[in-house]
Amino acid sequence: MFYLGKVAETVTDFVLPIAHSEDLNLIDVEFLKEGSDWILRIFLENKDGDLTIEECEKVSRALSIILDEEDPIDKSYILEVSSPGLERPLKTEEDFERFRGELIAVKTFKKINGEKEFIGTLKEFADDQITLILDDGQEISIDYSLVARTNLTFEI
Repeated sequence: MFYLGKVAETVTDFVLPIAHSEDLNLIDVEFLKEGSDWILRIFLENKDGDLTIEECEKVSRALSIILDEEDPIDKSYILEVSSPGLERPLKTEEDFERFRGELIAVKTFKKINGEKEFIGTLKEFADDQITLILDDGQEISIDYSLVARTNLTFEI
């Protein structure tokens, strides 16, 4: 049986060539249990930063064929192909560069200054450090090795 990370890694290898052939960027692959269902989620975007239903359908059909042939997942699951949405994860240096100046949320594995969650404007990502400007104007630098998740967010 695959562990969860291995499923995402294997599916990433299958979906990358499909995404590239459709001129799409692969943002993330998730394999997780929601209620009684296992969900395999593929997040993509096109060069404009959005995604059409037709693009999702093309990737879903092509990936389904490969997954049926290779059968890398030993349980029933639901395949979802979609845009990452408003709270898109930031995973690569290119993501951090592209979204400099945007409001992001950072969750860490361990507490920094008594906190594990930070929301602020992304100032920069350099030398494996995420620098945020917090609401009160203070800057905080977070070592990327401590980051559990980073994503765009929005003010309520």
